Amino acid sequence: MKSTFFAALTALAAKEVAAHATFQQLWVDGTDYGSSCARLPPSNSPVTNVGGRDFVCNAGTRGVAGKCPVRAGGTVTVEMHQQTGDRSCSQEAIGGAHYGPVQVYLSKVPDASTADGTSTGWFKILSNSWSKKAGGRVGDDDNWGSKDLNACCGKMDVKIPADIPSGDYLLRAESLALHAAGPSGGGQFYMTCYQITVSGGGNANPATVRLPGAYGASEGQVNIHAALTSYTAPGPAVYSGGETRTPGGACTGCASTCKVGSSPSAIAPGGGGSSPATGGGSNGGGGNSGCSVAMYGQCGGNGYTGCTNCAVSCYE
Repeated sequence: MKSTFFAALTALAAKEVAAHATFQQLWVDGTDYGSSCARLPPSNSPVTNVGGRDFVCNAGTRGVAGKCPVRAGGTVTVEMHQQTGDRSCSQEAIGGAHYGPVQVYLSKVPDASTADGTSTGWFKILSNSWSKKAGGRVGDDDNWGSKDLNACCGKMDVKIPADIPSGDYLLRAESLALHAAGPSGGGQFYMTCYQITVSGGGNANPATVRLPGAYGASEGQVNIHAALTSYTAPGPAVYSGGETRTPGGACTGCASTCKVGSSPSAIAPGGGGSSPATGGGSNGGGGNSGCSVAMYGQCGGNGYTGCTNCAVSCYE
């Protein structure tokens, strides 16, 4: 009996870990920059302490060399998958019924490759949260931002406000899993910060909040396994130049049409030259030779389609 019980616990734990996920890649106006400007977390595990430094850009992440060029008013597409380097659509972007809102923030920083995001303000530019689904009995049945990610092979389009100033920013993509969020502190946050440089901007001055600080310990404290009549995503209101989206719609834009290997050529961030952001590689599946991977990040392997260049020597 004991062995059966512990076997069940082990299986449940394995399923939970397998369902974890990471925002990994970034598309800019339909061009695939892979993970070249992403501060990839060291694992696909969630952050649960909303008051810690890890809540800003996830645990242990430091700046990388790459900065993805973005025009004000353009569209970036964040991409999430369960396992590092896996960009296939054969499994959900975030599985295990990890339903909840998806939100995206920006923070203007002096240098995106070095800023840690704790001393600058953040403003929200996208909230894709919750909507009631006809015939749904409980919150699990309803429409959620994370379900939109799953439906669109891990991709979600994000409009960059046209009026924000030019310069360096950290773009923070966040998915909140509510499956265990009944008790305070039960929400599971999955986030990645991307380093971008915005051009052609305006002179807007969005109101900002601090991270950590904007979320309380009870954020996401909701039982989605019961019927829901309303739900409010955590954090501040969406900036006027951003978008509040109703989940449950069809995949459109890059989230619908962008496929790995279909991207046009792109300037390698920080590389000072023009090279393909996607294309054939010799690492067991087409690799990205026009971008770079942070130290200790994946840069090859069977079926891998991400960046194949190291930002720094793998031996440093």
